[in-house]
Amino acid sequence: MDIADWRKKIDELDRKLVELLSQRAQAAHEIGKLKKDVDMPIYEPERERNVFENVRKANKGPLADRELLRIYERVMDVMRQIQKDEIAPQMAVEGATGDTELDNEVND
Repeated sequence: MDIADWRKKIDELDRKLVELLSQRAQAAHEIGKLKKDVDMPIYEPERERNVFENVRKANKGPLADRELLRIYERVMDVMRQIQKDEIAPQMAVEGATGDTELDNEVND
C-alpha cells in the first residue's frame, strides 16, 4: 500500500471511531440522566479505574498502554462533561465561553 492507500484506510477508521465515540457519548448521556434521577455523583473514581484497566487489558499494541490511557483520560473528561451537562444543563450554557479552539496540549 502507498501513502494514499494508508490515508484512505485512516479516513475509514476515523469514520468508525466517530461512530463509536458518538455511541459512547449517547450512553454517557443516558447514564447522566440516571445519575440525576438517583442523585449519584458524576465522578466515580472506582468506575474510571475499571475503565482504564479494561482498556489496558484489551490493548494489543502497537500503541503503548501509557499513550492509550492518555487518550482515554481525554475521552473520560469529555464523557464526564456530557453528564454534567445532563445534570445541570443551564449551568453548562451559562458557563460556555464560545471557544472552539481545541486544547493545544492535545494538538501537539
